[in-house]
Amino acid sequence: MKEIHSPPAVVIDPSVNLTDMVERRAQDTRNPVVYRIQKSAGNWVNVTAQQFRAQVLELAKGLVAAGIGAGDVVGIMSRTRYEWTLIDFACWYAGAVVVPVYETSSPAQAAWALSHSKAKAVFVESDKLAGVIDQARNLTDEELELSALSHVWVIDREAIADLVRQGSSVTDDEIEQRRTTASCEDIATIVYTSGTTGRPKACPITHGNFVRLSANSKATIPEIANETNSTLLFLPLAHVLGRIIQVLAFDAGMVVGHAPDIKNLSTDLASFQPTMLLVVPRVFEKVYEGAVKKAEKGGTVNAKLFHRSVDVAVKWSQAKIAGEMTKKLALQHRFYNKLVYSKLRAAMGGRVRFAVSGGSRLAPHYGHFYHAVGIEVVEGYGLTETTAPLAVGRIRDFEVGNVGTLIPGGSARLADDGELEFKGVGLISGYLDNPEENALAFTEDGWFRTGDLAQISQDGKITITGRKKEIIVTAGGKNVMPVPAEERLRLAPFVSQAMLVGDEKPFIAALITLDPDVLPDELERIGLPRTLTLKEASIHPRVRESIQKFIDEANALVSKAESIREFRIIDKDFTEAEGHLTPSMKVRRKQILADFSSYVEDIYNRTKSTVTETASQTAERMQELRAEQSEKWDEFKADQGQKIQEFTESRGQKLHELADKLQQARGPKTEENALDAQTPVETPDNGLKPGSDGETSQ
Repeated sequence: MKEIHSPPAVVIDPSVNLTDMVERRAQDTRNPVVYRIQKSAGNWVNVTAQQFRAQVLELAKGLVAAGIGAGDVVGIMSRTRYEWTLIDFACWYAGAVVVPVYETSSPAQAAWALSHSKAKAVFVESDKLAGVIDQARNLTDEELELSALSHVWVIDREAIADLVRQGSSVTDDEIEQRRTTASCEDIATIVYTSGTTGRPKACPITHGNFVRLSANSKATIPEIANETNSTLLFLPLAHVLGRIIQVLAFDAGMVVGHAPDIKNLSTDLASFQPTMLLVVPRVFEKVYEGAVKKAEKGGTVNAKLFHRSVDVAVKWSQAKIAGEMTKKLALQHRFYNKLVYSKLRAAMGGRVRFAVSGGSRLAPHYGHFYHAVGIEVVEGYGLTETTAPLAVGRIRDFEVGNVGTLIPGGSARLADDGELEFKGVGLISGYLDNPEENALAFTEDGWFRTGDLAQISQDGKITITGRKKEIIVTAGGKNVMPVPAEERLRLAPFVSQAMLVGDEKPFIAALITLDPDVLPDELERIGLPRTLTLKEASIHPRVRESIQKFIDEANALVSKAESIREFRIIDKDFTEAEGHLTPSMKVRRKQILADFSSYVEDIYNRTKSTVTETASQTAERMQELRAEQSEKWDEFKADQGQKIQEFTESRGQKLHELADKLQQARGPKTEENALDAQTPVETPDNGLKPGSDGETSQ
């Protein structure tokens, strides 16, 4: 069993907690800017460390005045915005525990998180989300009962200002006492993650998990985690990845902004101009697809120029990493940097130099492409149970295709079946009130089973090869990892999302969705009306042909057993709102299989029907061939018999003529001649003898 260790780079005092970060930053005599708030489009207002501390303190007083005690649970159900961060830290100052709830959650999902955690209050962004909580209250399931929930505060209805007014009588000493009570071992937040069975699991993440992981991450990526950088957060803060980056950025002195609406991301990036981004791979894919769309819209010349720039980008990155740069590639890169790459950087604000990609695997194609564009994308890897990153790539040892090495303070090993197991500073102690899941997730000696298959190189770099439970085992016993093929499919024209199927089936197939953002341009490219709907496009032969051509090219790179033999286009895209994608844009396979089972059944039933039909047709054809063969054999025998009869009669006639001639040559009959005449005449032995019915006998 391969095992690697990375000792802590920073040792943390066990008495500290997350609020100490705020105190430290506020005591900086420079009073640095820590946040920027967008008051209106493009208008960002600075918030200094001291201003932030003052706002946190005021809100914490309001929470205390409203009856929130030490250890009480407060929920936050909102998009990513400044108020989310403010509430988070204010709860910790008041001694409370935070439970994040996705703003896309259903009433039942919200109810489970709030009821299981015994939440006393919840902040919701809008009246609409307050309505979701109202629906959650009315659910009849006893497990979802919300009797402990005393407050529902609506952020858009000035709830924060109201609480600040309520807390005016609470003293600073009261908050200081609350703030300093928690230590590294106390729970800071409870994050719910999907379970292998039944309800989501509760992950209790401590102050120590956050503080220790942040400190050791700073030591790992100092080029990113420092005061010279800024970032715009747009991933959900309900996701642990967004949460740890928020903590890390504050701890490292970075300036942070929030972008609540992904639709406005382009304009927000342009006005905020971050130097670092936290992304999930799908964001990079969408930016790339947008660039392709724009290039192809500009005509054939522009399209060829862009695609050529992509080829050069990938080759340039590969050569640079390998230390094998050529003058030709360097010149080509310089040429395309002016024409293409600089425009892509401008589209992301113009100042982005680094990106951290997490949540799922980044296809190497994109890693190399953005490297050449001028953005070094380091991949990180982790889970909710590990407070997100347990490994991350290094800028000073930049590579594409792996998730780097362990963050200091962690250990990893590979089980016999290749599953990655982990121990470290970010690891939770276990799920709350869930011994069954704990037994499944943790080994007897305390290692966490990540559920991911991995490889570990000699220098400690970790490559995630797939999710253990996602392996497709075909009816022929072939193990297929779906993610690499799905990544390739998302590069295809028209395609938004793709998911492979084929477990216990005779071959691999794919469910594909079309990208509504690029659909009109792609339709026009292949000579179809731009106005076709998703439903119309999903069944159009030319659209299928375009995707099939790409699949054929992709299939050439893999074995026959791994190739995609069939696919179906679903007439709607997968969305997080409908439960088909996770917040980090990974496909939820079970939900997709449940909702689109008819497509899968159609693939294999139709194939089975076709095979059965073909077998029946083959049997019928064989019978026809046998009948034809029998008939021809009869004709052949009759024909040959006729020829033999004619040949025999001809030879017989000639023999009679020869006998007559011999008789004539001998003269008139004498006694001797009479005896000679009675002697049989020998005939040549040709193996043929006349038969009574004209056929030959052997």
